[in-house]
Amino acid sequence: MSDQSPITDPYAYLNIVKNKDGSITRDLTNFPCASATPDPSPLNPVVSKDITVNHSKSTWLRLYVPTATVNDGVSSQKLPLVVYYHGGGFVLCSVDFQVFHDFCSTMSRDLNAIVISPSYRLAPEHRLPAAYDDGIEALDWIGKSDDEWIRSHADFSNVFLMGTSSGGNLAYAVGLRSADSVSDLSPLQIRGLILHHPFFGGEERCGSEIRLVNDRILPPVITDVFWDLCLPVGVGRDHEYSNPTVGGGSENLEKIGVLKWKVMVIGGEEDPMIDRQRDLAELMKKKGVEVTESTGGDVHGADIYDPSKRETLFASVRDFISSSSSAL
Repeated sequence: MSDQSPITDPYAYLNIVKNKDGSITRDLTNFPCASATPDPSPLNPVVSKDITVNHSKSTWLRLYVPTATVNDGVSSQKLPLVVYYHGGGFVLCSVDFQVFHDFCSTMSRDLNAIVISPSYRLAPEHRLPAAYDDGIEALDWIGKSDDEWIRSHADFSNVFLMGTSSGGNLAYAVGLRSADSVSDLSPLQIRGLILHHPFFGGEERCGSEIRLVNDRILPPVITDVFWDLCLPVGVGRDHEYSNPTVGGGSENLEKIGVLKWKVMVIGGEEDPMIDRQRDLAELMKKKGVEVTESTGGDVHGADIYDPSKRETLFASVRDFISSSSSAL
């Protein structure tokens, strides 16, 4: 059992207040934001810019491209495209938070890849499947975009969906939908999913949730609040959005296997959700999906908040992308 002190007020811990109309008030003072960096100077290894996706939904994306690639102009050698969804329990955070901006910039540089991080509407104002809908819409937008950086440098035949925490859940859900409508995403061709500390749950506590009940980062009492705020009204944590091992949410896994997409599941031994992540990996294997599992000794989202851990992470992701691309 964890020897950490239990959290007695999860709403205070998250700096949110639940309002009578069902919305929440978020205090984001602990989350500094970062502006895009479009200047392709030698001092800036990665350039980035913001682009609107859907005005009516206020959704947008941040695009990251290695500066050397932009400065080289149009090249016949296009780069892998990683579509990355940020975390935050479907309730908090944004694409432009400093930690996600730095993470994506480093990823673009270290992988020598185009990284696109789409925003999505947050719960409880927009409960699931709103984020999934936005995730798919962003893919459709990318495939049809006339943005010069995307058209000149992104390899649409070599696309990977990636996400951290709730973003990992989102990447998984978008992957399932994409497998069911591959032709609709043309010209994008997905080659794999990269689920980084993916956020899943269930009504009954799993072993790692019991062992880490008082985890200092994301204990079950906090994930309970996230699920309460983001799941459709009236459903429990064994809904397919939360628990992919129950219900009818896994049919399209067989299609992922047939399409020969590869999946990488990255977890941490000190993450209360590690057992759920392993259960999902086993389910995917049973459905014929080729799964690579990577497990370290870290807490949930450690690579996001500790830059020193990213080199090892991105080295393993780079190898995964390379092995998946070689199967083209």
